[in-house]
This record gives sequence, C-alpha cells and structure tokens, in this order.
Amino acid sequence: MDTLFSLLATYGVAIAFFSMLIEQLGVPLPAYPVLVVAAALSVDGHHSAVSLYAATVAACLLADVTWYVAGRSHGARVLGTICRISINPDTCVRQTQSLFERWGVWSLLVAKFVPGFGTLATALSGSSQLRLSTFVAVDALGSALYIGIGLWLGVHFHETVHEVLATFGRLGHWGLMLFVVALAIFLAAKWWQRRRLLREHQGSRITVHELQQLFSAGRRPTLVDVRPASRRAQTGTIPGAVHLPLDRVDEDQQHIPRHAEIVVFCECPNEVSAAHVARQLRRSGFLTVRPLAGGLDAWIASGLPVDSTSPSGVAALQSVCATSR
Repeated sequence: MDTLFSLLATYGVAIAFFSMLIEQLGVPLPAYPVLVVAAALSVDGHHSAVSLYAATVAACLLADVTWYVAGRSHGARVLGTICRISINPDTCVRQTQSLFERWGVWSLLVAKFVPGFGTLATALSGSSQLRLSTFVAVDALGSALYIGIGLWLGVHFHETVHEVLATFGRLGHWGLMLFVVALAIFLAAKWWQRRRLLREHQGSRITVHELQQLFSAGRRPTLVDVRPASRRAQTGTIPGAVHLPLDRVDEDQQHIPRHAEIVVFCECPNEVSAAHVARQLRRSGFLTVRPLAGGLDAWIASGLPVDSTSPSGVAALQSVCATSR
C-alpha cells in the first residue's frame, strides 16, 4: 500500500490523467477518488494543483471528443455498444435520450455527475449532429466543473485524506486487499443487478417472427413504444404502435385494457427499457406483457415497414381502449 501512495505522490498528475481518461472512455475505474487523493497530495508540494487540474480536464475532453466522433460516425450503434458494456442496469439509450431531449446541450454541464449518463451523452451529442465547437465549449465547462469540485474536495479536506491514507498505510498489504475486495464487491453487485433484470424477462420475450405469426393468425396485440418522442420522430415506429413513455407508465396505463395482449419495444440493447415497462405493467395486473426481442432494430432488420404518422400518447391509448370494447 505504501508503494501505491508513493507512486501517487511522485506521479500523481500522470496517474490521475490516465485513470480519468480510462474511466471517461467507459471503464469502471475509481478515477475520482484518485483525483481527490492527488489533489490532497498537491497541498504538500508533491505536484502542482494547476497541472493536475489541467491534465484531468484534458483527459475528460480527450475521452469525450473520442465518443463524440464515434457517435457522429456510427450513430445508434455506438450508443448500443456503450449500453452493452455498461454495468449499470438503468443505463440505456432511452434514459440518456430523455435527459438530453429535456436539457439539450446544457445537460453536458452536469452529465459527469449522473452515473451512466456522461459517456452516453457525449456519444449522443455526436449522433445528434451537434456542432463540434458547441460540444467542446459546453463539455469543457462541464469537465472543468466536475474536476474542479474533486480538486476542491482534495485540497479542502487534505488533512482528512492524509488520515485515511495513514490508516491504509498502517494496514499494509491488508489495506490494499481491502480496497480491491470492496471494488470487486461493487462491480459484482452492479453486474448481478443487471443480470437479474435481464434474466427476469429473457424467457418472456417475443421475436419479430412470432409477432408476425400472431398477425397472420388474426391476433393483434397492443404494441407499446416506450422510446422518447424524439426518437419516434426520427426513426418512425411499428405501424399501429402507441406511445407509452417510461416515466408515464403509472399515469397512462389506465387507458390500456387489462385483458389486452401487450408487446413492448424500445431500442435499448437487451430491451432494458422494454423490460422495465413490462415489469411495471405485470405488477399492475396485466397478464400478458412481453418485450420484443431486438426491439425496433430487429423489426427494421427483418425488412418490415415503419410508420412516422402513427398516433401517440394518451389519445392513441384511449383509441385502443375504445376499439377493444
């Protein structure tokens, strides 16, 4: 453990730069604690606080511009890749798009403070064709704020940080082992939380082929699109689908007949958003609710048409309810 702190004291700026860069690229490393410790060590003159600040802000910008360019070049595929490697079960394209749609480019000011939002927001900025100059300007402000708070915490509470470091130092190798075990438990808990959600709906999914078979048999399930309105406008939706945003499930579900056969879809990898809505509807008493495997992407990949003029929201749900009577 002493060796680790010695390295931080000697190469704190470089270590903070690379840890922040790797974390902002999407790898779950504890970069912020490293920043706080490095800031505390700067008080003792081990390195310059200004250099530490400049290096870590630069690391954020480098990682963010990388995701911006990837999002601009590859669009939704990049967002899907980020979601697939994320350990946060609530992190998905739907959540980020909702926040980005609500706050616009200014969401980048607080993106790094919201778990799972920062990386997706930068990629979404690129896929939304946001101007690079605008992106860099606002993202630089957000990065400066994010790093500045961490730097302030380290400098202001440097005595407390030194006490914690001294405690770990007295523990020796046991201190390092305790830190590694705590990190492993955190990652394992997040992975299991995500795994449990996916396993919950894995067996209840319906494929596009099975959905077409229902249509051929004369059965017409209620198709529910849980994506943000902006995505429906950009990509269209499955013909006849109604819009039920994830944040309005409790309010709008009353317009869906309880006996209806429901197929929920989104664009999230592993149908995370659809799984959330399906679970909420089941808990509310709906008996047959299934996420569409592959979501809208699978529908389009099968060569099936999309509709950009379908009714949405409460009016469409009321229409479905009236038709079923």
